[in-house]
Amino acid sequence: MQIRPARPEDVPVILELIHDLAIYEKEPHAVKNTVEALEKNLFGEHPAIFAHVAVESGTVQGFALWFLNYSTWEGVHGIYLEDLYVRPEARGTGMGKALLRTLAEIAVERGYARVEWCVLNWNEPSIRFYKALGAVPQDEWTTFRLTGDALTAFGGAGA
Repeated sequence: MQIRPARPEDVPVILELIHDLAIYEKEPHAVKNTVEALEKNLFGEHPAIFAHVAVESGTVQGFALWFLNYSTWEGVHGIYLEDLYVRPEARGTGMGKALLRTLAEIAVERGYARVEWCVLNWNEPSIRFYKALGAVPQDEWTTFRLTGDALTAFGGAGA
């Protein structure tokens, strides 16, 4: 198994895995991303997202897509893991752990304060996996999201 930064030629399979993740998370029709958009955002002039892939026998079996966040209290960046996904047939091989370890290593090397992510409350296998790594749920926080019509209505209010 090899963990490495994603390359432009990985984009189609990363998008395929994003679709697989959406199916797993019971949102099969929610993905609007395209190969072109993902390629631009990962490898364009000013990339703001990053990805690592897990490769076994020349085939991408999993990915971690992340971006930088910032702790105003710590005064340093952190890593926000947007998506972590390993194909079902490759689970239990250590790929997910290796992808997360890679992000932790990047955070430590760069002096970042944390690696954080969200997990669906019903996703017990992932929650057990994360807790086994030493990750701690932030139960005192609630994630809010402004999207769709509400975003348009609010964002267009000042226009």
